[in-house]
Amino acid sequence: MPIPFRDEVDADRLGSAAFLRIVPAEKGDGFLGALFLTNVQGEPVEFTYSSLEIVQRFLWRQEDLRRHAARRLVVSLLEVCPRIPAVILCLAKEAPAELFSDDITVDLPTVRLAEQSAVIGQSAHESREIVEGAVPVQIFWNGSVPGEEEGARLVVRHLAERGLLLEPFDRALTGLREVYGIAKDADDVVDRDAAA
Repeated sequence: MPIPFRDEVDADRLGSAAFLRIVPAEKGDGFLGALFLTNVQGEPVEFTYSSLEIVQRFLWRQEDLRRHAARRLVVSLLEVCPRIPAVILCLAKEAPAELFSDDITVDLPTVRLAEQSAVIGQSAHESREIVEGAVPVQIFWNGSVPGEEEGARLVVRHLAERGLLLEPFDRALTGLREVYGIAKDADDVVDRDAAA
């Protein structure tokens, strides 16, 4: 006979969060993308990845190239991801503000994140919020900020309470390194290029 118990942390009840990474490839004229899904406790649920080779990169304006790469990679990742998350989170330094307002329409909440001290441009379609947690984070919701009890907001709040709004992006990058054979010391190159 099993011991009676109740699991107070039903990590799957609220749904998952998808952490989107879009980074330049270490070699060549390409970009890498990952969609890393976790539950609200930060436990891995799914990892989807893709790459994009840019032909004749020299013909592109830098900002147009980043926006094009982001759009193409996100479309590719969304098409193959087998689960639907409660919210998609991306780093503001990697995803243009227009990605989920002008370029792609997603029928679930999307946000761009940055540390509270970062200076980030905001589109007219975004609503800014500061979320306190282990690390205060700026959240740029595409559209209006969801209500306190809506699924996406609950997922974000639980992740913030556990200090997991930014950390999973590092694990997504680790996943890309593993899949594409990127050396660990390439982090400096990837992070520098992503910030450019």
